[in-house]
Amino acid sequence: MTIDWAAFAPWRSLAGGLLIGLGAALFVLLNGRVAGISGILGGLLRPARGDLAWRFAFLAGLVGAPLAYGLAAALPAVHIEAGTGTLIASGLLVGIGTRYGSGCTSGHGVCGIARSSPRSMAATATFVGAGFLTVYLLRHVIG
Repeated sequence: MTIDWAAFAPWRSLAGGLLIGLGAALFVLLNGRVAGISGILGGLLRPARGDLAWRFAFLAGLVGAPLAYGLAAALPAVHIEAGTGTLIASGLLVGIGTRYGSGCTSGHGVCGIARSSPRSMAATATFVGAGFLTVYLLRHVIG
């Protein structure tokens, strides 16, 4: 893996991180809920009365924001070096992991750490450690 230094955009990354933090903070302040994507999506599978509109709106914003950005600027090229089977297996493992971990990286990593939640700190350390270990094994051991 190499870094394309010509396309490195630290100011855009900082702006994106600030927007994610601001959005998560406003979401918890205005709704009293954590902006964890797996919990928001999971709530659609077992909907509570009066609980669908904001969940659909949130998820529509996740899909619509990159589309809106694409109208204003060129979207970066996407290059995935994995087959369809690998992507499907990866998605299923992430889904199982978020279920066992009681949340996803957005809920634990962004919102939980901001609240100094020990459970979220442990979960985020586990996510990151598992990612490091997986990349190391796949790239350096299995090859």
